[in-house]
Amino acid sequence: MLAARGGWRALRRCASLPRAARLRVAEALRAREPAEAVTVQGWVRSVRSQKEVLFLHINDGSSLEHLQVVADPSLENRDLTFGSAVEVQGKLVKSPHKMQNMELQAETIRVVGPCDIWSFPLKMKERHPLEYVRQFPHLRCRSNTLGSLLRIRSEATAAIHSFFQDNGYMHIHTPIITSNDCEGAGELFQIEASSEARESAEKTHFFNVPAFLTVSGQLHLEVMAGAFTHVFTFGPTFRAENSQSRRHLAEFYMVEAELSFTESLQDIMQVMEDLFKTVTSSVLSKCPRDVELFHKYVAPARKDRLEQILKSKFMTVSYSEAVEILKRASQTFTFKPEWGCDLQTEHEKYLVKHCGEVPVFVINYPYDLKPFYMRDNEDGPQHTVAAVDLLVPGIGELCGGSLREERLPFLESRLQRLGLTDAYQWYLDLRKFGSVPHGGFGMGFERYLQYILGVDNIKDVIPFPRFPHSCLL
Repeated sequence: MLAARGGWRALRRCASLPRAARLRVAEALRAREPAEAVTVQGWVRSVRSQKEVLFLHINDGSSLEHLQVVADPSLENRDLTFGSAVEVQGKLVKSPHKMQNMELQAETIRVVGPCDIWSFPLKMKERHPLEYVRQFPHLRCRSNTLGSLLRIRSEATAAIHSFFQDNGYMHIHTPIITSNDCEGAGELFQIEASSEARESAEKTHFFNVPAFLTVSGQLHLEVMAGAFTHVFTFGPTFRAENSQSRRHLAEFYMVEAELSFTESLQDIMQVMEDLFKTVTSSVLSKCPRDVELFHKYVAPARKDRLEQILKSKFMTVSYSEAVEILKRASQTFTFKPEWGCDLQTEHEKYLVKHCGEVPVFVINYPYDLKPFYMRDNEDGPQHTVAAVDLLVPGIGELCGGSLREERLPFLESRLQRLGLTDAYQWYLDLRKFGSVPHGGFGMGFERYLQYILGVDNIKDVIPFPRFPHSCLL
């Protein structure tokens, strides 16, 4: 018993010994009071050795700002270079400099991973252009610009989920592998097992039917909207559009939502507008320094325009009105605007400019332009569907949505004309058993980031560009 008591006393003494608190760089910078024993881990962003003092700046990705470390020159060694990974223990103290709140007085510095600065493609105190760091997809996240981008991307992701959760939407994980072509454009990546490519083309498909990477989660969301009135998904989608433009990606993330018991396209448009404004406000307030980097060096004056847009009501024009505006334009377009033709990017950008550089909803598109699931407006002679696209300055289309055709006879008739009745029999079932008016929309996440940050090339807002390293394809 005495031995046991002695053991417990020893354990209590060990537990009460002071331990170095491990802090992220962001936590250390936000600290209000000094701390006697802290540990900070990260990568060296600058080294400056003087006769009586050694200065380091370290960063662990949690903040655009670096934490200054002040140390005795005796702690310096040859592996302590720009890019090296370090663990620093010491005291967190008030900084005498106005530009920073706290700094770390180092007692020990351990180099966890050295870095060969001569071959490391990122250089200390250089602002590398986005075109340059795009050559190093495995290292570019260590640059300030891409670090800021990824923190913004993370915050925007959280804000999107919060918006829908706060408004009563259920999150649904929709399939990535599917047999349907939701958009009807045929821009699909087909999936097959590696063995199938080598064997006879007559061999049965892996899933017994042709399978593709999804272009949209909408049809699966519509299934769920028959049981839950408000649903959303946020996941990867794929388009096999062979375009190398600055605004297209083969793989991107899509935010999609479906609302049951709504007969108004205005309801869908209001959710689009609220989502954009809520998420953008959150990013501007929670990532001010990161956003400032883009608005200062990549897209000057973008912040003022965004703040003005957040205060403005989005405009609405019909497709027919939009075509008339384009026809009267003094600008010469590559694609001549005509009723019944799809709006091109040049048309969309002009319409936004014509409307005062605020986001514009274009509604009621021609019946023959849109997929089978969009609700027939039963108008004429210019036959339209209850569809909507949200256009934003400098980008064009950001969101697309519609009321869905909930009336069984209308849907049966259209599927029959398109020869899709057998493939979409399950979709007709949704209209046979408790069908309600409903609608929804989708927003390209990368295009949203491209717009709010003013990035010219959409490939610069994804974590991993699909070139040039084959190991990252």
